[in-house]
Amino acid sequence: QRLIVITWMMSTINLSGKMFTFPQQTSTAHVKLSTTREDFSAVTACLRSFTDLSRNHILFSLATPSAANDFLLFKKAAAGQIEVYARDVTAVFDGQEYKLNAWLSVCATWDSASGLEQLWLNGKPSCRKFTSAGSNITGHTIITLGQEQDSHGGGFDAKQSFVGMISDVHMWDHVLSPCEISRYMDNLNFTPGNVLNWRELDFQIIGRVLLEEKQNICY
Repeated sequence: QRLIVITWMMSTINLSGKMFTFPQQTSTAHVKLSTTREDFSAVTACLRSFTDLSRNHILFSLATPSAANDFLLFKKAAAGQIEVYARDVTAVFDGQEYKLNAWLSVCATWDSASGLEQLWLNGKPSCRKFTSAGSNITGHTIITLGQEQDSHGGGFDAKQSFVGMISDVHMWDHVLSPCEISRYMDNLNFTPGNVLNWRELDFQIIGRVLLEEKQNICY
């Protein structure tokens, strides 16, 4: 276990079996994920999270200079509601079984050609909803865990911060098939992200975030 309370940099690291722990509500502590990609016509982002938060909180935030919410996963305080943004346009997915104090597997997809988004939670797909079509995500990409970007790389609000644990973050530049998403959800042998890969992750930790061994319950 390692407590990090200052900004620090790391190069490519295999985080298999690890998790980021965000132990308190702040407007500063976050993890910045690095990518050199600056043009996306489609996105799939997946992660596993564990929290007891019942308020609004961020799960995944991708911003560019032209759009603070270029691709965003956001849990609403309202029971069962998760928002997915693309190009600053949101779709609300209702009826989601977002359980507290349990590991959840979350994936979201968006395709600029159709403008359709879809959310997957613990292996269950949502209906497909329209947000934004015909315009790619372009520009210098900043991706954060733990804080929601209301501006490019900043504008953090403690009341939207994430408190809990996050692991197994992957991002692809295309829409994964339902079978591929199911393999991720079931933690089977899946093709890792070609934009963000938990097994080869470039990241920067700012503030009080812990990099720990992932907790597994033994019976």
